[in-house]
Amino acid sequence: MWGNVALGIGIPFIGTALGSACVLFMKKELNQSVRRGLTGFAGGVMVAASIWSLLIPAMNQCADMGRWAFLPSFIGFWLGILFLLVLDKIIPHLHMNAQQAEGLKSKAKKTTMMVLAVTLHNIPEGMAVGVVFAGLLSGSAEITAGGALALSIGIAIQNFPEGAIISMPLHAEGKTKTKAFLDGVLSGAVEPVGAILTVLFAGLFVPAMPYLLSFAAGAMLYVVVEELIPEMSVGGHSNIGVVMFALGFTLMMALDVALG
Repeated sequence: MWGNVALGIGIPFIGTALGSACVLFMKKELNQSVRRGLTGFAGGVMVAASIWSLLIPAMNQCADMGRWAFLPSFIGFWLGILFLLVLDKIIPHLHMNAQQAEGLKSKAKKTTMMVLAVTLHNIPEGMAVGVVFAGLLSGSAEITAGGALALSIGIAIQNFPEGAIISMPLHAEGKTKTKAFLDGVLSGAVEPVGAILTVLFAGLFVPAMPYLLSFAAGAMLYVVVEELIPEMSVGGHSNIGVVMFALGFTLMMALDVALG
């Protein structure tokens, strides 16, 4: 069981690392259409994962509450939204295509704040993986090994384009390819760290599992609406972003149902 947990936690990080490695082999920065498509794809995966891997299991665990089965998910979801909102206001960061940094004022370099933006984005993903595998280890959260693996694979798939999207602009901003690659990898390190900490305290989280699953869902959807959708829609003719969003959504949905 622990081997499966280690694999599940490591898969998303590998996705980020492989995506970041694109900067080592590609000579030109990704054009806007490709970035929009990849961002839309990542958003679709995250929305589907939030629904099928997090919110639906959370409500299923509360089925004995009858018509109030939605309440823990409702509360946890809003806590996740508010948590990311607070982090968004505190952590200095700079989104792609943005001219002005967000969060507390900082004298950090532009490249540093770009990395922080992606790191902030990755926090809920690490939480989601950790909570799901903590539920799997507990054996009492109605989470299957296949469902947990589906979430890991889905996040790894969307982490691949994310890694490329962050490492290549860093190189364009003046960093060497090696440093841009390492910064891209570093931005994804928060995922396995957060997941490992969650799993280590799995026993403490079992009673609150529905709240934690929906908390992760709320945090992920905050990122999608606040960051990914605006990025995939920037400029004119954003159809590619919408199509790739739909592709990411249906792929993650299929993974969760097929493996779960």
